[in-house]
Amino acid sequence: MLQCGDEGADGEQVTAVDRAPAPVPATGLHERRVRLRHSDGLDPAWNPRYPELAFSVDAVSLLMPYAEPYFVRTVRAALPDLDPQLRATATEFCAQEARHHGEHRRFNDVIAEGRPGIARLERWIDRTYGRLERTRSPRFSLAFAAASETIAFSIARWADRHHHELFDDVDPTTAALFQWHLAEEVEHKSVAFDVYAALDGSRLRYSAAALATFSILAWFTMLTLFTLLFGTGRWRSPGCWLRLPRWALGIAFRTMPDLLASCLPGHHPSQLVDPPGLVASLREMDLATEAARTAEGPEAA
Repeated sequence: MLQCGDEGADGEQVTAVDRAPAPVPATGLHERRVRLRHSDGLDPAWNPRYPELAFSVDAVSLLMPYAEPYFVRTVRAALPDLDPQLRATATEFCAQEARHHGEHRRFNDVIAEGRPGIARLERWIDRTYGRLERTRSPRFSLAFAAASETIAFSIARWADRHHHELFDDVDPTTAALFQWHLAEEVEHKSVAFDVYAALDGSRLRYSAAALATFSILAWFTMLTLFTLLFGTGRWRSPGCWLRLPRWALGIAFRTMPDLLASCLPGHHPSQLVDPPGLVASLREMDLATEAARTAEGPEAA
């Protein structure tokens, strides 16, 4: 029992009863501790059938150790101004994003080894996101994070429809990295949007941020793609150049309508349909984790 030492109106000592800590609101997000080991010397063209598709995915991975810490710092700075429910959800969102960029950092280090072109690209990416964070307002940064999460969700929907082209007969650890990340992007698709809506919500600012994040993604994807195509000699394959327009148009037609819709008044990410394959993979991951904890006993909790 905690003795407060206050006195009541009649001069008697007032003793406060113990107060249970406020319950942490349920967030709907799950903590998944993922630690992957990538093979030394992993080929950036880890998809041997479609190397240009692997290079495009590598390009997105290169952004993660710079973009996602920016999102995390932006959302964490907003936490004191959120209601308890959204604060709890946003906190778990930050934890998921931190795990993502940590795993991508390890993957990027493996594919960048001995490839100075990738290291050069990473320096440009670092400067780009660093400048954004230094020169833009917190509200713009929140809008940027929200729009970026919309793009991530749209890419997840495209990847779910092209699962076999992306992940069949590829390095299993690499496949696990991207499937896990994409699935959690689906799980927390609304969080950054809700944080932005709670503190600002301007659709004009959001539209400007959406244009900025889409442009950065497109620019660095193109630079990375060409760097890897020419650096590995894959540019000599006619098939790569025949397939590239199909991939590019397919992703553009998936992401741009979602991004444009998200700029309209009344839109909320919950209105977008979750990709069933990635939802099922998260459920399977959680069931496997729970089964492993049960098998290990109470001390594993």
